[in-house]
Amino acid sequence: MRAIASLAPEPSCHTEDDLRPHVRFRGEPMGLGNRPRPSLTELLTPETNAATWDGSELGRPAPLSDDLFVVPVFARTFRGGSRGQPFVFALLNDQGEMTGRLRGMDSWRDSPFTGFCFNVVADPGRGRAFHLNRYGLYAWKKGGHLRAKLDTGSKTYKPLTHFTPMACSPAGELLLVHNKQHLILRVPVPDDLGDLGPVVEAALRGYAKERAALKKQWTPVNWHWVQAAAQIQRL
Repeated sequence: MRAIASLAPEPSCHTEDDLRPHVRFRGEPMGLGNRPRPSLTELLTPETNAATWDGSELGRPAPLSDDLFVVPVFARTFRGGSRGQPFVFALLNDQGEMTGRLRGMDSWRDSPFTGFCFNVVADPGRGRAFHLNRYGLYAWKKGGHLRAKLDTGSKTYKPLTHFTPMACSPAGELLLVHNKQHLILRVPVPDDLGDLGPVVEAALRGYAKERAALKKQWTPVNWHWVQAAAQIQRL
């Protein structure tokens, strides 16, 4: 594996035991002082205080194309609540250069720290990225411009707060996993992300109907689908 970026400029309490031979940078195992620079936190520092990113973490990167990735970066979380803490969905190319970010989210009104909803998923074939948290479902085009936000404060989209984005299918569907019912909802994303709202609304209605039918047919135990045949049902 070839390292292209690092979160922090200096290792934190690392020793030789933390070197990873299978992760290489400049032909050597990555770790200690052998790491890509500038780091992500250094790239973000010009617009914020450097201390802002002390104790920050990376989310799971998502490929937006063959040479572009969405890399979530989150500031430190606090036991008493972290809403309003800074976060960035950075766009990195395959050389580790930050070329932009997914824009349009407010650090307080759209905070992913509520409920710790940090997942970003992407459809590399169509250059689209999605994020879902307690406040909304967000969709971007490849350039990082927000094209749709579905507000979960409305009755129509409130059921989305029970789902976590898992991935995008090869057909361009957004796959959402229910947090308690162990079911997957497939949302066929339209070509125009501005039309996402009615599609999601229809998908949620269909989910409720199909869920009721599955529950009656397969009688799950505490929403665990114990029959093998039930596990292949798709919504």
